[in-house]
Amino acid sequence: MAADRTPATSACLDYLRAIWNALGGQPSLPDNVAFHGTGSLPSVFPVTDLAAASIAAAGLAVAELLALRHGEFPGVRVDRRLASFWFGTSLRPVGWKLPPAWDPIAGDYEAADGWIRLHTNAPHHRAAALRVLDCGPDRTSVAEAVKKWKALDLENAVVEQHGCAAQMRSLAEWSMHPQGVAVAAEPLVWRVAAPAADKPSWPVSRDRPLEGLRVLDMTRVLAGPVATRFLAGYGAEVLRLDPPGWDEPSLAPELTVGKRCARLDLRSTEGRRTFRQLLRDADVLVHGYRPDALPALGFDAEQRRRINPALVDVSLDAYGWTGPWKTRRGFDSLVQMSCGIADAGMRQLGQPKPTPLPVQALDHATGYMMAAAVVRGLVDRVRSGTGGEARASLARTAALLVQRTQPDDADALAPETREDCTMPSETTAWGRARRVKVPLEIAGADMAWCIPAGPLGASPAAWATAGG
Repeated sequence: MAADRTPATSACLDYLRAIWNALGGQPSLPDNVAFHGTGSLPSVFPVTDLAAASIAAAGLAVAELLALRHGEFPGVRVDRRLASFWFGTSLRPVGWKLPPAWDPIAGDYEAADGWIRLHTNAPHHRAAALRVLDCGPDRTSVAEAVKKWKALDLENAVVEQHGCAAQMRSLAEWSMHPQGVAVAAEPLVWRVAAPAADKPSWPVSRDRPLEGLRVLDMTRVLAGPVATRFLAGYGAEVLRLDPPGWDEPSLAPELTVGKRCARLDLRSTEGRRTFRQLLRDADVLVHGYRPDALPALGFDAEQRRRINPALVDVSLDAYGWTGPWKTRRGFDSLVQMSCGIADAGMRQLGQPKPTPLPVQALDHATGYMMAAAVVRGLVDRVRSGTGGEARASLARTAALLVQRTQPDDADALAPETREDCTMPSETTAWGRARRVKVPLEIAGADMAWCIPAGPLGASPAAWATAGG
């Protein structure tokens, strides 16, 4: 089945080919994906096309795994319109509301010489910003304090206090920044095979291709949880681990579906012992710690490989794996400011303030690439018994997105209607909800979740099933 090369799907296929090549996939396989659906999210960059392509890459990897085990390559279809909605939120609460997504003082502020964004959703990040600004914990006081700073000086001061901030830079400024130069030289997805290990014994059933697979999820906002939600949707047992006290009230209903969520303190001796046991029995580890964090706890890549030679190890970083910012804290909204996306939106659309993407597309797209990297790692393990490691970053995904601009004549995305919420009503820990119909179709294998969305820390830190 060849993809329909029309203006509406041309960018989708181009992005898909770039992602698939980075994943080391067979170059002809993207031709097995059909894109359909009209309309694009409003942006100066083709966000809808990146959304459809990244979801397609994850679906294509699952189809490859099915073909490897069953000999027939299933059809893969992606609905661009539904993909756009899923890059926002898939969940539609019934009779209740999600908490606010942002802390009251998070956002963009005018400094003395430009714009800066403060990310204060986590209490310790909020405290760091307020320490530097030495002002009251309200938006008016913060705005007045920010005006006294140059944007770069404030960014550096907040980062030095272990907070999160990003000066708005242009695309050109980022391309000359030492971190921008480093990111541009990195692969979209860094992959390496591990020494030979035993081939897996878990089955690859036609309808639940990842059933029997155990995924240890050590990710938080937002890309990693998107990746593991996808894996759970095709049958994987996902065990998410969060530190004591961490919560994501606005995201948990959206992203914990299909998962069991536990608490684990890796700074304690008992927590590290439990993690070692869980890692030994896992098939996949997905983690979003900064590059220096797990090594500081005694679990660098070499140690993880010694514990589990067959492990498929996939990790995420905000600003890339090389360069002076390789250990800097970051989130999608900050990377959009740093990399020139918010500035490009402001300038090209004639807006008076930073204009980011309409959704957190860097997070979502990177999440689906991580899911694809996991499944491609499983394909390698089935073929040769090798484990493997893969890395992705939000900044490198941004570099992929901005290679193209949205055509001036792109059709606007039609408003969402209730008919899009065609999946059955589901029960969550917060009440009834519906989800927008899944944008991905793999013939014979439907995406579905057996565990309802629930709060973080509600399950024990243990596998529910015996090892394979």
